Amino acid sequence: MKFNALITAALLATSAGAFAQAGTAGSVQRDVNQQERIEQGLKSGQLTTQEAGKLEREESHVDKLQAQALKDGKLTPAEKARLEAAQNKTSRDIAAAKHNGVTGNPNSVSSQRMQADVQRNVNQEKRVEAGVRNGSLTNHEVSKLERGQAHVDHKEAAAARDGHVGAAEERGIQHAENKQSRKIHRQKTDAQVRKG
Repeated sequence: MKFNALITAALLATSAGAFAQAGTAGSVQRDVNQQERIEQGLKSGQLTTQEAGKLEREESHVDKLQAQALKDGKLTPAEKARLEAAQNKTSRDIAAAKHNGVTGNPNSVSSQRMQADVQRNVNQEKRVEAGVRNGSLTNHEVSKLERGQAHVDHKEAAAARDGHVGAAEERGIQHAENKQSRKIHRQKTDAQVRKG
């Protein structure tokens, strides 16, 4: 009887770890997908720089929710549901902005800058998601990285608020992106690894 209880406890612990990993990886993969949709909208002219900035403000909110949810190393079903609700809202807002009849100029300097910044977001989130999947990032580390990504997204949103991303604003964003890239590298290559 005690043996069966131990086996059951071990299976529950393993499945909880697998749920947390799947939930974290899925949440970060959703960030990748939404950033790719924003970038595609900028490239096609379906999104203006200002609209992309508003969407990046929403992405910043999602990243903050992820950081808060994973701070303790766990992703509970309630936290996962809150994240999914925020991501669903952002997804609907991306679709609405892309189909509202307002068009941007994908060849403008501001759009080109924003496209490059959003592509960098895609790359950074892909690196985080890969770290979750291969076990080199713990949920606690993902929390720190998503907090950093929220900061980058916030800078992009602020820069695009008026529909124009200036050269000085772009340098500030690139500085934040470079700092985030170094953090991702450090966290992925340190001694901490995902358990379960």
